[in-house]
Amino acid sequence: MSNTPAAENPDDLTGLHTGKIKKTAVGLPAILSSFRHVIESAGIARGLKALKHVNQKGGFDCPSCAWPDPDDERSGIAEYCENGAKAVAEEATTKKLTPEFFAQHSVGELAAQTDLEIGGKGRIAQPMFLAKGSDHYQPITWEDAFQHIARILNSLPSPDQAIFYTSGRTSNEAAFLYQLFVREYGTNNLPDCSNMCHESSGVALTESLGLGKGSVRLDDLYLADVIVIMGQNPGTNAPRMLTALQKAKNNGAKIISVNPLPETGLMAFNNPQQVKGILGISTPLTDLYLPIKLNGDMALLQAIELLLWLEEEQAPGTVFDTAFIRDRTTGYSPFLEHLQQASLPDLSTACGLSIEQIGEAATMLKDKKKIIVCWAMGLTQHTNAVDTIKEIVNLLLLKGSIGKPGAGTCPVRGHSNVQGDRTMGIWERPTEKLLDSIEKVFGFQPPRQHGFDVVNAIRAMHEGKASVFFAMGGNFLSASPDTNYTAAALRHCRLTVHVSTKLNRSHLIHGEEALILPCLAHSDEDFTGGQEQFISCENSMGVVQSSKGVLQPVSEDLLSEPAIICLLAKATLGSRPRGTKVDWDRYIKNYDNIRDDIQRTIPGFDQYNIRVREPGGFYLPNGPREGLFNTPDQKAHFNVADPQQPSLADDELMMMTIRSHDQFNTTIYGLNDRYRGIYNERRVILLNEEDMRTQGLKPNDVVDIFNDHGSVRRIAHRFVVVPYAIPRQCAAAYYPETNVLVPIDTVADKSNTPVSKLIIIRLKRSAESVPANI
Repeated sequence: MSNTPAAENPDDLTGLHTGKIKKTAVGLPAILSSFRHVIESAGIARGLKALKHVNQKGGFDCPSCAWPDPDDERSGIAEYCENGAKAVAEEATTKKLTPEFFAQHSVGELAAQTDLEIGGKGRIAQPMFLAKGSDHYQPITWEDAFQHIARILNSLPSPDQAIFYTSGRTSNEAAFLYQLFVREYGTNNLPDCSNMCHESSGVALTESLGLGKGSVRLDDLYLADVIVIMGQNPGTNAPRMLTALQKAKNNGAKIISVNPLPETGLMAFNNPQQVKGILGISTPLTDLYLPIKLNGDMALLQAIELLLWLEEEQAPGTVFDTAFIRDRTTGYSPFLEHLQQASLPDLSTACGLSIEQIGEAATMLKDKKKIIVCWAMGLTQHTNAVDTIKEIVNLLLLKGSIGKPGAGTCPVRGHSNVQGDRTMGIWERPTEKLLDSIEKVFGFQPPRQHGFDVVNAIRAMHEGKASVFFAMGGNFLSASPDTNYTAAALRHCRLTVHVSTKLNRSHLIHGEEALILPCLAHSDEDFTGGQEQFISCENSMGVVQSSKGVLQPVSEDLLSEPAIICLLAKATLGSRPRGTKVDWDRYIKNYDNIRDDIQRTIPGFDQYNIRVREPGGFYLPNGPREGLFNTPDQKAHFNVADPQQPSLADDELMMMTIRSHDQFNTTIYGLNDRYRGIYNERRVILLNEEDMRTQGLKPNDVVDIFNDHGSVRRIAHRFVVVPYAIPRQCAAAYYPETNVLVPIDTVADKSNTPVSKLIIIRLKRSAESVPANI
């Protein structure tokens, strides 16, 4: 099929409206937007019931971001954000896609629509099968679907020819069963969405501190003296974080925001749960905003460290925590030797900030010990991402700001259970300790050879080394780099299978055959096994808590993710001569049985079924939080690295992909980026006004964005030029529309994460401009 792989509708750009950048985030507009989406999708009674229970103790986990819930009392008004409400609305919708819908609409017809149109169709109501050569999905029974998948999996010459992807929505219980099935099947091909987001954080923190997770709790933010936010837009990507930042500010914290764009959510916050917020009286958040060049973060951090060292030289022992450095770290001497050779003017040029701006940040940190650094994809999706995150650790180690209240590392995770999935063993490079535990508990020998991550899985499918792709949630095509290359890879497959709640573009760019297996959502009641069940998730700060849906499912033909995995495992492994070592029926009867076996297999889950039923759940062990570092020498490691900046031709720019405010990951809720003042259009590129003049462009010109990396022309057609406050030679545009420009072989060192935050591009004027609509 020649269906459209990219999220494109480049012909109609005339609806663009631009306005002023908002000065404050959330407030009454966020409330109105939240309720409008929920009521339009689910109706008043069903919608309000869902909102009443989302993120509440005894309720269900929000299906969007992984920001933690308060340990103590939770808001009786609303423990969710605007984008969380939009995510709940899409789950709670009463619209459903029946066989009649798929009979009326071909795959080609659906693929020609925008991601907004595709995602808004409703919940998939029954299993659907796309036969070879057909352009219409047809209904299929669950039993026939499982048998068909099992037959193809068991016919492969090697289990390594199958790819098993995981989305961050997948619960602990489903993730554990999934990796167990895949490893008994015989492969470690378990790529997941973490490969594309915080893999760099996991690598850096594991090598530096002995644990690939952040070290802080939510309460630590309230105790911090200084919070540094780097490469993150909390107002859109984790709006509930703004409440924590407001509380920190009220307690006296200073906030330094480091970002190429002056994001509204970094500047001020109207708390919609306070009278002042409703009245439009905002809390200023950022004390120092540093508009950094793309990938200038390491240079900035080293410049700050250099200035702090100069202060330490003037008054030894007053700026650096020398006792902590001596007793708890290693590598300080080579780190300091490297730092002393650095040039402050060169570092200033590399990060695009003046020495005065850098000095202001250093002054704010000089006398403080309770320092937290938060970051997200603005740091993790660069070639040198691992070293940049290690530079964050360097700064915190100099100040002794790890392992104490109000201090530490805070990678802000994206999808709701992406961290929990990794804890459960969803990883293409499992540890020997995990594999030994699986063998001991279940009695089969799991494969020891590492599998494919996302990038290598795409390559394997493209090269014919893998022919079955199975996705546990997510929108793989739209989330992945190099859209056309990824689309070709999926089309090379013999079979593609997606476990999903609603329609997305990945269902429409498929292998020779394709299946959609509809599952229960977080908000749905689950009576698998004839009794009410609940699942559990791990948030961004290592808290595991229960999640129990409250809504009647829109269809009686939906199965839970644990049930889908168990039934598929029985069909696939049960038909083999050696059978299966796992009692899959036991798990379907009662999810407590899954948690019992997680407890036997995964460290930190003692008394799982007891503790997960406690209101608010429980914290997993976290060595760095306690000042303990599970590295080979039991010490925290300083790192030595040099900043990187590409050499650009006169007509080249560095572009980063970003989300709009009407979006969560690849899910598009609307066409308005309210905080940035961009309305009714997504195909825009944000440019510095001086760069526009240099390139002979004016507002509302229409350009094609392209590059020729690896002698391959990659092009995103027809984007409207919008002048914006962004550093020279830098640009920004929304994904997934611009993922087509991200080369498959441009990846972060060590983590292999696609480099989506520094894409070298050129611009070519399209045939016409759009009329100004200001």
